[in-house]
This record gives sequence, structure tokens and C-alpha cells, in this order.
Amino acid sequence: MTARQTVLSLQTNGQGLYEFTHQVSGWAQGTGLLTLFVRHTSCSLLIQENADPEVQTDLKAYFARLVPPTTDPSMSYLTHTYEGPDDMPAHIKAAMMPVSLNIPVTEGRLVLGTWQGIYLFEHRDRPHTREVVLHMQAA
Repeated sequence: MTARQTVLSLQTNGQGLYEFTHQVSGWAQGTGLLTLFVRHTSCSLLIQENADPEVQTDLKAYFARLVPPTTDPSMSYLTHTYEGPDDMPAHIKAAMMPVSLNIPVTEGRLVLGTWQGIYLFEHRDRPHTREVVLHMQAA
């Protein structure tokens, strides 16, 4: 069995879902298991629908409502607030969602469903450069 690795740098412009399926597809080769791992504690990785952008809008709205910023009175119990009102909520969201994914690869093609895409879900308000490690374990 052979393995390959690379690191993708993804630019974000605030909270939201950023699809990067094409970058991953372009890197995957052979047949095996691809593992993706994000190297940050305030964003997540998701496999989600990529046909209707309303899905991404609704997911962002749902998690914003579920975990509001620390300026919201319902979040007054939080103590980690010195990095901004979006920081601790970002950590909570990242704790609720995956930070790694496993995707089968067959003959260089990701084995995703018809409407599935790979997303980085940014939970912070300001732009960030996020690193995602891709590890391909050949069969």
C-alpha cells in the first residue's frame, strides 16, 4: 500500500460554506481511501448538497441560530470571549461537525453522490486562510 499527502490552502471571506470538490478531485488518483483533515478549531468539513445554494444558506442560518455570537444574551455563560464574539461559537460549531472526512476513490474518481460536494464550513466572521490535509491511501 502506498500513500500520498498534500495540503490545500483555502481562502474564506467570513462565515459560510466554501466548496472545494474540484480541487480534491483534481488531486485524487488511483483507487483507495481519501482522508481530509482541517487543521483548525473554528471551522469544519462537510459533504453536502451542491446543486441548490439555498441548502448552504439554510445551513448557515440554522447554525447561526443554534449557536449565536457571545453578544447574544443567551450566550452570557461563555467565558472565552477575548478573541471576539464569533470565536467561542465557532469552536462550539466545530465541535458539533466533522473536522475530517473519508471518501472512497475508484480509478481516480471520488465516489460521491450525484449532488454531493465537499465544503469547508467557516465559522468565523473575518477572512481566514484554512489548511486542509489530503491523505490518499491506495488500495
